[in-house]
Amino acid sequence: MKREIMTHGRADVTLSINELERILDERRSELTGLIKERARLAKKLELLDERIGRLDGFVSGRGGRAHNDHSLMESIEMVLKKAGKPLRVSQIIQAVLAEGYRSHSANFRGIVNQTLIKDARFVPTSRGVYGLHEMVNGISP
Repeated sequence: MKREIMTHGRADVTLSINELERILDERRSELTGLIKERARLAKKLELLDERIGRLDGFVSGRGGRAHNDHSLMESIEMVLKKAGKPLRVSQIIQAVLAEGYRSHSANFRGIVNQTLIKDARFVPTSRGVYGLHEMVNGISP
């Protein structure tokens, strides 16, 4: 039995059910091969990422995160305690990075700003200057 099928807007191609099944089988076979090839390449890429990570300290190009001993909030808190006074955002960023905090963010300043705004431990003392809540409000650590 022949069936008429649409191919790219044309209805003049007729194929039998056996021919259609053969085409589907060929495509399934090709798909299976491509899935296996992708899995092989993904494993190879994973091994390369591991090697890069051992050399670089993080996984490059795969959304790798820097791993720090302390959270950003803890790092900012330590920097402000060490300074003993409110600091400008740029000074906080420099000090946090100098203390060994690592970030691969393209917008690290924005992340620090959001952290300073959202965390109750930090209070603005003037535009772009933040201190520890406990120090600014006269509570000694």
